[in-house]
Amino acid sequence: MLISMTGYGEASGELDGVSYAIEIKAVNHRYLKAIIKLPETDAFLEDDIDKLLRKSLSRGTINCVLRLKGISANSLFEIDEVALRSVVQKLNKIGSALGGGGTTDIAGLLALPGIVQPAVPDEEQSTKVRKLVLELTQQAVKKLKQMRETEGKYLEADLLGHCEAMAEQLEWIRVHRGSITKEYAKRLRKRVDELLAEGKLKLDEETLAREVAILADRSDVSEEIARLDAHLQQFRHICETQTQAGRRLDFLSQEMLREANTVASKASDAEIARRVVDIKCLIERLKEQVQNVE
Repeated sequence: MLISMTGYGEASGELDGVSYAIEIKAVNHRYLKAIIKLPETDAFLEDDIDKLLRKSLSRGTINCVLRLKGISANSLFEIDEVALRSVVQKLNKIGSALGGGGTTDIAGLLALPGIVQPAVPDEEQSTKVRKLVLELTQQAVKKLKQMRETEGKYLEADLLGHCEAMAEQLEWIRVHRGSITKEYAKRLRKRVDELLAEGKLKLDEETLAREVAILADRSDVSEEIARLDAHLQQFRHICETQTQAGRRLDFLSQEMLREANTVASKASDAEIARRVVDIKCLIERLKEQVQNVE
């Protein structure tokens, strides 16, 4: 069963009056790329979360965001009262020296660097926060993987449908390629007879047979059809038996396109050429969908 690279998962919990909410979004990417956004107070969790994500997921761009909700002012930040008091005293001193009056805007002073700082949890609090956040991350990853599996089922059905349509076109080419050579021989005989009729020359059967044989050899696509059919069977087998198969399916779809291009270059019949175009369109759809497979 295939697994999609796109998905979403979330989880939330509370600790000491602080609500923690983890949100994970995943989209397709060639490799695993984790983007983790944390509040300053919980930046120490980044490495632990990154390891957890890499252990649980193999491909995709993973956006993981931790949000704190319903936090009290004391748990959100700390004010450096000593620094603030020093700034106020200096401003009052300068105001007195200049002979001016007025009041000091405390709110404006809070924007100065170093006055307001994020609250730093102690070791005991850090341990409790780490445990909770990693548990929530694990829950969110589980929901993400469930959604990926559900989408993977639809991806698998779509890919197998394209494979079935391709197999039908390939079977038609396999069945009719022999009759096309015979038809070419008839057309060639008729054309030669018309050209030689006025000269009353007898048709050289050996020469005609040699020309037909040369064309049959040049337009023989039996090997390409066999390889393309083998790729199709392997593609189906991987879809039905493997999970993390995106890279293999991508490689197989490229090989399919290479074989189809060879068949197209050898095709001497308009109907075969048309059906090869249909096959190439189906392969392109496979290539697009495979980019979403983990």
